[in-house]
Amino acid sequence: MSDTTLLFQYCQKIVVFNEARDAVLLAKRKGEADFDGTFSFIGGKLETFDGGLLSGLQREKNEEIGTTAKLKICPSLSHNEYYIKKDGDAMVLPHYLAIYTGGDIALNEEYSEYEWVKLSELHDFQPKINTIEPAVQWALRIAEVTPEEEFVVI
Repeated sequence: MSDTTLLFQYCQKIVVFNEARDAVLLAKRKGEADFDGTFSFIGGKLETFDGGLLSGLQREKNEEIGTTAKLKICPSLSHNEYYIKKDGDAMVLPHYLAIYTGGDIALNEEYSEYEWVKLSELHDFQPKINTIEPAVQWALRIAEVTPEEEFVVI
C-alpha cells in the first residue's frame, strides 16, 4: 500500500534565453486550471516512460515548441521551487538553463502565443507566473560560470 501523502508531481521547466542572453522565452498558457492566460516557461511533468531527466526535458521541448527548435541545455543544475496547485496537488518545479540556438518555434495546443521578453522589461511584463524572475536571475548567474561542455543539444 502506498502513502499518498508522500507523492508529488515533478514538473521540469526550461528557462530558455536567446543567444545574446538578453531575452527569455515565455509562452502563454491556454486552458489550464491554475494559470490560464498567464505566461510561463515551457516544460512539464516527467513521465515514468521518459527514461531519465534529460529525456523528459527533450520530450517536453519537442511537444511544446517543436522538434525543429534547438536548445543547448545544462541538465546537471536546477533551480527548484515547490508549488501547491489549486486542486491541492503538490509539485516540485526544477528549472533548467537553456540557450536557444535556432529553428522554428511551433507551439502545441497548451499555449496560445509566445514572446521573447527582454530581460530589461521582464519585471513589468504581465501576466506571468511569479517564479519567473527568480528563476531567470538564477539562470543568468549559472550561464556566466557554466563551461560549454556542460551543455547538451536537444
